[in-house]
Amino acid sequence: MSNYLVFSALGLYIFLLVLFTKLVKSKGDNNAFFRAGRKSPWLLVAFGMIGASISGVSLVSVPGWVHQNGMTYIQMCLGFFAGFVTIAYVLLPLYYRLRLTSIYGYLAERFGRRSHLTGACFFLLSKLTGAAARLFLTCTVLHEMAIRPLGLPFAFTVGAVLFAIFLYTRKGGIENIVRTDALQTFCMLVATGCIVWGVSEKMNLSPSGIVGTIAQSPMGSLFCWDASSTQFFLRQFINGMFITIVMNGLDQDMMQKNLTCVSLQAAQKNMCLYGLCILPVNLLFLALGVLLYTFATQQGLAIPEAGDRLLPMLVGCGALGTFVVFPFTIGITAAALSSADSAMTSLTTSICVDILRIEQEGFEPKKALRVRYRVHILVALAFALCIAVFHIAGSGTIIDTIYRLAGYTYGPLLGLFSFGLFTRRRVNDRMVPYVAVISPIVCAVLDYLAPLLWNYHFSYELLLLNAALTFIGLLVTSRRVP
Repeated sequence: MSNYLVFSALGLYIFLLVLFTKLVKSKGDNNAFFRAGRKSPWLLVAFGMIGASISGVSLVSVPGWVHQNGMTYIQMCLGFFAGFVTIAYVLLPLYYRLRLTSIYGYLAERFGRRSHLTGACFFLLSKLTGAAARLFLTCTVLHEMAIRPLGLPFAFTVGAVLFAIFLYTRKGGIENIVRTDALQTFCMLVATGCIVWGVSEKMNLSPSGIVGTIAQSPMGSLFCWDASSTQFFLRQFINGMFITIVMNGLDQDMMQKNLTCVSLQAAQKNMCLYGLCILPVNLLFLALGVLLYTFATQQGLAIPEAGDRLLPMLVGCGALGTFVVFPFTIGITAAALSSADSAMTSLTTSICVDILRIEQEGFEPKKALRVRYRVHILVALAFALCIAVFHIAGSGTIIDTIYRLAGYTYGPLLGLFSFGLFTRRRVNDRMVPYVAVISPIVCAVLDYLAPLLWNYHFSYELLLLNAALTFIGLLVTSRRVP
């Protein structure tokens, strides 16, 4: 029965989402697709960005974090807020002053065409792998709960989800996404609240009982002050701050939404409010994790090795009751689509604007529109290919995988932008691609050797090391401006 309920909820939600985009009138031109006419309400953008950044991974992976690390993920979330403030008052003024469609246009103005392409290519690699990893987890959960029991292959689930995203993003692009993300964020938060209520009902807990259960649990610790631990507060705070700067401030996906706001001041208010909202939302996910593990232990259920699998397992086996199935399906679908749709749109934008330069090369409007449609189709196919790779290779905890990948792929971007913002030196544009590729390779070697030689295990600070190596490489190959 629950299989058909999941399938029905999934189909109904996607149908309503596509219908919603039909009701939202969009001109469908490239200005609407890339910039939404620069008239999006900042409050709507801020609310919608919550769902886009959280994704289906957070709904199932953040609760799984607590089993080994307690609620210490909140330390990174505090760093996230510091990162959002930095973006609002350091990066956004730059982007608005240059009136950028793609933020990597800054690299072209500061360094040159090869640096511009290097930045754009690292973004494409970063966003494609990260967003595909998030979507892979969601598709896996939906497939196991609803599609596989019907005898359909995993490829069908992936194809159906990607086709649905393509349907409602192909015309309006970012103009539609600003609105659909707000709708999907609302659905995800309501669904999460319903799941918490469902679990507490099964455990016969009142609101004060929920707080007491979390406070008494060994998984309820918020902070770690052991300097030798990978969860040490200062280490996690700094990592969270810089992860936010690169995965938001240097990411075309997240910045494209901000650049649709009417003014810089509106975009700054959006970014600060968004940063504040991330804290209680993730605290809700962590609290849910403590309740889920406590409930599973009380019921004598086998705890899955991968934390990502706990919530789907409890929903799938009916331990939380039929009531939770519908909101869980809506929540994870809303979170997944709000992340993947904006990723596909930003990838299409970056390819068209940064690499094909359809606005700079004077493409005729009809030709530019055809090129954008074709690129959007290719991006959807690239997503499918990446998900297939994740499916074949298997995966552990996806949220940890995403952050570690970010250390390698976003590090050169952080190094490039830092060098441009904090020095006045002129780089050798031809050498930039080599520096950007060598830096993550050196990081990979050090990551492998550090435990063997120095008994040190790198965490997400690989991002900072990668950025520092890129910065040093640029410094060595640059020259002082007369």
